[in-house]
Amino acid sequence: MNTTTTTTYSYYDRGTPADRWERAQKYFESKDYTAAARVLSNLVGEVPEQTGPRLLLARAYYHSAQLRRAEQELRVIVERDPVEQYARLMLGRTLERQGRHDEAGPHLRLASALGGDFDAL
Repeated sequence: MNTTTTTTYSYYDRGTPADRWERAQKYFESKDYTAAARVLSNLVGEVPEQTGPRLLLARAYYHSAQLRRAEQELRVIVERDPVEQYARLMLGRTLERQGRHDEAGPHLRLASALGGDFDAL
């Protein structure tokens, strides 16, 4: 018996990783954050070690009010790179937006310090 597996690709999955990265950026720039997240979620699965796609995915989740998902992606980034200033800032803001101000504080202070804003401490 000859069985073949067909994979159905949506528009969001078509093209090379570079094509999808470009498509995701265009969606993000046009404020279609949900579409950007759809493209980026699969891309991050393919290139999990790259910070850029994961950070843009977190931003897309944040702007589309998918705050738990944004938090999850940002925690991966800061776990891998504890001095990633923008990810710390975004994590703090994401936690604030969820009403978790006590958890947000340390991330926001560290982001300020990493950015050289010692007056904010």
